[in-house]
Amino acid sequence: MAKSYAELFADVRERVRTISLDALKTRLEAGTPTTLVDVREQHEFNAGYIPGAIHIPRAHLESQAEGKLPDKHAPIVLYCAAGTRSAFAAKTLGEMGYDNVLSANPGFTRWKDLRYPMQTPPNLSEAQRDRYSRHLMLPEVGDVGQAKLLGSRVLLLGAGGLGSPSGLYLAAAGVGTIGLVDADVVDASNLQRQIMHATSRLGLPKVDSAETALRDLNPDVNVIKYKERLTSENIDRILADKWDVIVDGCDNFPTRYLVNDASLFHKVPVVHGSIFRFDGQVTTFLPFQGPCYRCLYPEPPPAHLAPSCSEAGVLGILPGIIGVLQATEAVKIILGIGDTLSGRLLQYDSLSMTFRTFKLRRDDSCPGCGKNPSIKGYIDYEGFCANV
Repeated sequence: MAKSYAELFADVRERVRTISLDALKTRLEAGTPTTLVDVREQHEFNAGYIPGAIHIPRAHLESQAEGKLPDKHAPIVLYCAAGTRSAFAAKTLGEMGYDNVLSANPGFTRWKDLRYPMQTPPNLSEAQRDRYSRHLMLPEVGDVGQAKLLGSRVLLLGAGGLGSPSGLYLAAAGVGTIGLVDADVVDASNLQRQIMHATSRLGLPKVDSAETALRDLNPDVNVIKYKERLTSENIDRILADKWDVIVDGCDNFPTRYLVNDASLFHKVPVVHGSIFRFDGQVTTFLPFQGPCYRCLYPEPPPAHLAPSCSEAGVLGILPGIIGVLQATEAVKIILGIGDTLSGRLLQYDSLSMTFRTFKLRRDDSCPGCGKNPSIKGYIDYEGFCANV
């Protein structure tokens, strides 16, 4: 027998457990584990929401629930404007196997009237919502995370093999400001692996060529160019621009040690990457939280044991893999999600198609980040590396 809307709703109310707004507020203030889900429409959510809520519009609940709510036994509280849509949503989740679901009654309208805590999402434009729509679907990113990315600043050391894929993916992700440090010009031999550049830009400074590529990919990105080689004389000036993360694509040991020391002085995380022939490696250095580059390499290897890519060659695809891993680490640091590679070294062998992870430990006697660091300022890095 067909039921009216009122009868359907009455049936749902009998089958769904509810929670009052006062009880919900107490629960959130106490830090009781709760997955809070806002099932209102996008325009309603944009006007304000309960802090910490995941947004899943009621119309997309069935298709998005298992992706955004993977634990079917976790405590979940749903809310809408008045308690009706959330009740129907709770019934649906129950039918999908979620066994600890409550519906807030009444809903957000009353919550707002009571002047309980609320937030408004960042004011993303419609064009930005379209561009970053796949990010906005991720609970770990969402509107707040995307706003963090748009407000973030990442410094790329090198606009070459590693800087190219890192830069392109960071720009695509919506990193608001990307700094480029590189003194070279685009050469035909670069194009085998440095995908930010193009045949039409041969002879141009790499920072100018890279800016063209990044701005063409995403006009949201502000590019700051440093057409200069990184040295002890200019690194403080460059880092004074307050970067959230440094993506290190340097190809020589003196600059790597310089970057390490400067990152410790300025307390800026560094995502380090390096490539050689068919192999690559990535790790993340979080100043004074994990090991630094000097913990990993107290001394540089002899020059004959560490030839450059121009001397030994490199598989053109390899920088793409390592550079994308670096970009991933940078985004995780900005968003504060996941586990970084701090304390771990990820090595990749393209010939055997294998990844291996090695544990790294902070050295208490490290001259850079140890208990009694002896390095208080910049040294003669060329001399330090030449004396090995």
